[in-house]
Amino acid sequence: MLKVGDKLPEFEGTNQDGETINSSQLIGKKLVIFFYPQANTPTCTVEACNLSDNYSQLKKAGFQLLGISGDSVKKQKNFHSKFAFPYDLIADENRNIIEKFGVWQEKKTFGKTYMGIVRTTFIFDEKGICTRVIEKVTSKTAADQILEG
Repeated sequence: MLKVGDKLPEFEGTNQDGETINSSQLIGKKLVIFFYPQANTPTCTVEACNLSDNYSQLKKAGFQLLGISGDSVKKQKNFHSKFAFPYDLIADENRNIIEKFGVWQEKKTFGKTYMGIVRTTFIFDEKGICTRVIEKVTSKTAADQILEG
């Protein structure tokens, strides 16, 4: 998994509108990239809505936000439209970005072991250096976790 001090990995992804987002476009502002397991599921929706509800505070603190999951562009579009998120969601069906950040890991739920996205938030400075990794994201207070750092 990416750690504090690491540089923002180079990546290119497609957002909910089919537009290409390149990591080089994200340098210059503080950046929050949050990885979530699946669009439109209860816990992921709580997290994404919490970030949306607190977007003005996050923006005031100088952050730009970007959500990434392994969902398709269509699923990201539906999720984005349903809740009118003020930030982009990237569809990473091939897990290229997910694996570069190291969040595709073994998980256990109800005694079952499987591979999946570990809910993680990465914070980068204006130069693209990772300043914080939030591994124990609390969906209901995700924005507070970012702002308290």
